[in-house]
Amino acid sequence: MDLLMELGQYTPWNEQEARDREELCRRLRSGEPLYTRENPAAHLTASAWVVSPDRRQALMAYHNLYGSWAWLGGHADGEHDLLSAALRETREESGLAHVRPVSERIYSLEILTVDGHEKRGQYVSSHLHLNITYLLEADPAEPVRCKPDENSRVAWFPLAEAVAASAEPWFRQRIYGKLNAKLADVP
Repeated sequence: MDLLMELGQYTPWNEQEARDREELCRRLRSGEPLYTRENPAAHLTASAWVVSPDRRQALMAYHNLYGSWAWLGGHADGEHDLLSAALRETREESGLAHVRPVSERIYSLEILTVDGHEKRGQYVSSHLHLNITYLLEADPAEPVRCKPDENSRVAWFPLAEAVAASAEPWFRQRIYGKLNAKLADVP
């Protein structure tokens, strides 16, 4: 399904999602390149909130770039199926072989600011990640591994501890807390 159509069918959970959905739709309608990193100001990313089947744990990776525990995900890099991108990134960043969507629908959306930084020896200017999040499920007993060029650890946390593990206050308050609260509405 077309992302603009998916966003039109998505019911925002709070004001942040409603406002961010408006901006995501505006940018998609503008025709600017968003599926690749060609647009240095803003591009699409896909994230995953990976939970255990009993919905009591979330999988986090310690991201080297941000010096913080965080969700899994990354750039669309030309992929128009953002669920596939979220699954790909989750497998790459965690080593999980078996991960599945709880639903193929958008779980959350957000526009994230990324400060300028060095990546692979080159400076990347500050920009926006136009992010679509999917709820994925995996077995905490399955082995995980880090992806050394991106993260140094991968671990399961009880839901509240997953939020607390992040060193980024905005993410704790606006994103991870929201993702956990939304689990109450998931069958």
